[in-house]
This record gives sequence, structure tokens and C-alpha cells, in this order.
Amino acid sequence: MSLNIEIHGRECYLGRMRNLQQPARSELELPSVLDALSDPTRLAIVLKIVEIADPEARCRSFLDLGSKTNLTYHFAKLREAGVVTVRQEGVARYLALRRADLDARFPGLLDSIIASARRSARPSTQGRPRSRRAGSRAR
Repeated sequence: MSLNIEIHGRECYLGRMRNLQQPARSELELPSVLDALSDPTRLAIVLKIVEIADPEARCRSFLDLGSKTNLTYHFAKLREAGVVTVRQEGVARYLALRRADLDARFPGLLDSIIASARRSARPSTQGRPRSRRAGSRAR
């Protein structure tokens, strides 16, 4: 679909606009959701969406997680699995977590995955060698 609009008496062609497909709530499948969330980058994207105050996150806010090309791939995988919804506004795209749909279809799953990912993301002090006190010598 293309869109022609008139701005200041001139017709402007805005190009082809794609409709981003995503599954309906009833079409969400557990293996697809789990597969999408099994990737560390995609899980980090979901955690970042959860931790922001806004219900949506602009795609460029994830650039610290990878290149634009790499992120585009991960956004598509999350959208196709039904984990996120993507809204396009002009040239910007916004991601939102489909929490209500995921909770209705798989109660408690998203909360469990998020809690586990948060625990894994915290730096662990177990297994680290204790620092030696100043002035002590190794034997």
C-alpha cells in the first residue's frame, strides 16, 4: 500500500507502508514464545521494555544491544512469536510487550521468565575469589 498526501499544495509520495503481521492472542503458541525468549538478546530486549516507564519503547533505544540489522532480526522474531507488538509512526517503530495476551494465554509464564532473567543478570558474588587484604602476602 502506498500513501500520497498533500503538503502545502504539493502531493508527496510516502512510499510503501508494510503491515507488520503478528499472531492473534488465540494463535500464540508456547514453543514459539519460548524459542523467541531463549535468545539472550531477545530476552534483554524484553527486560528493557519491562523496565522502562512507558508502555512502548522506540526501537532505537535498544542500540546498546546490537546493530540495527541484528536488532531488526530480533524484533521480527519477537513480533512473529507474539511476544511484542510493533507500531510504526512515520519512520520510527515502537515496541510494546504483549503482556495481557501472554498472561491470558500462558498465566505466570512471562513473570517467571522475567524473574529468572533478572536473577541471572545480577552480578553474582559466589565463586569469586575473595580479595586479599592489603599487606598480606600469598603463600
